[in-house]
Amino acid sequence: MPEKIYNQFDIKTISELAEIVNAKNLGEITIVDGEKSITIKGKKCPPPPAPIHTMAMPAPVVAKQADSKSETTAVSGNEVKAPIVGTFYSAPSPTDKPFVSVGDTVKKGDTLFIIESMKVMNEVQSEFDGMVKKILVNSGEAVEFDQTVMIID
Repeated sequence: MPEKIYNQFDIKTISELAEIVNAKNLGEITIVDGEKSITIKGKKCPPPPAPIHTMAMPAPVVAKQADSKSETTAVSGNEVKAPIVGTFYSAPSPTDKPFVSVGDTVKKGDTLFIIESMKVMNEVQSEFDGMVKKILVNSGEAVEFDQTVMIID
């Protein structure tokens, strides 16, 4: 019969939980079984990877952002900005047509595009009524927070 320790959990169970924590590189795991509970703490998780914009290749990204900003000054109208950092998608899937194209008329609340951030698809709706004058980002490109994505007038 296995030796019982810590709140009636046996050594085999504790060992298996410890292996899971180590194998999955978890900070901790807690198991509750009725009135019994156990928490196994592992090594601290490694820090998340550095954001892309701080890596060694900023020159093309900075140049592209500078170009986009200069384009926004050339076209007047209401700027639609990225509400979060992520990947811009003009359509719900690669085989679907874009939500909007240059020349389309949109109403406040219409979906304009999607920004994927941390594997979550975030639909961005128009805050303006008007016509899409310019789309400054290609589908699949990274966008920064508050980056102008399109112009509606």
